[in-house]
Amino acid sequence: MHVRAKRLVGLLVAPVLGGCLLAGCVAGSRAGDDGQARSAQVQRARQVADAWRGSAAATAWSRGFYPMADEVQVPASGWHSRADEQAYETGNFALRGDLPAATTGQGKVEWASGGTLTRPLWGARKAYGSFARNDSAGSRLTVTGARLGTTAITTSRGTATVPAWLFTLDGYDSPLKRVAVSASKVPGAPVAPAREGAAGGLRIIPRLTGTAPDGRSVTVRATHGACDDGPVVGALETDASVVLYASVTGARDGACTAQLIEQDVEVGLRRPLGDRVLLDAFTGRPVTSADG
Repeated sequence: MHVRAKRLVGLLVAPVLGGCLLAGCVAGSRAGDDGQARSAQVQRARQVADAWRGSAAATAWSRGFYPMADEVQVPASGWHSRADEQAYETGNFALRGDLPAATTGQGKVEWASGGTLTRPLWGARKAYGSFARNDSAGSRLTVTGARLGTTAITTSRGTATVPAWLFTLDGYDSPLKRVAVSASKVPGAPVAPAREGAAGGLRIIPRLTGTAPDGRSVTVRATHGACDDGPVVGALETDASVVLYASVTGARDGACTAQLIEQDVEVGLRRPLGDRVLLDAFTGRPVTSADG
């Protein structure tokens, strides 16, 4: 899924602070954050990390197929114009050709490190509908056909080759690709969610929007309001997990319009994410590329 959120100026990069502690390394946060609130956030992050360690949920996660990158991959050449990019961002597509008939059965996920898994296969029309949400006036991208092929994608278990629908776009030599197999069901958290307003003002992290090629950073969707200076996301790293804790900085008292602004935040990690599970401190659940 592509980014549809309102974007503010650039990305906020959470700097690495603090040293490595027994339970993990604490990264992120921003200078000036309230120390007591941050302490509560880190305490909650440790609670989540401890609950996941050796849990049935962790075992289920280690055996599933969970994309950690966008399941829709734009043409290799990139967009030819800003108008085409905006059409993609708003899901404005026109279908001017026939799509293959509904496909049933299973598709195979093959990891570069070894191991395979079969997952339900998507039909071309379902795959098309996952990114083509509009067909309105203005700039549109035109799909003229599709065929079933493969693509590589970053997952919670490393890079995998998976079935993908390759959509032909008018004016483009390379296709738009959409992963054609369903992700595994995300296991329930082995810990209850934090209480609203507790744990130092923690906020939910809706979804993952990207993982750096070297795994040394992740970009996640975070939220804030109209009367603060924006979101900040920290990371508690252990050998088995990376727990992200999100809050806002510079919150101001007084009258404020009711807005929920979404913004992408890049969080640096002390070492590559690898096969460590990425978790949200508020919910205790994995952070995935699916819309939250």
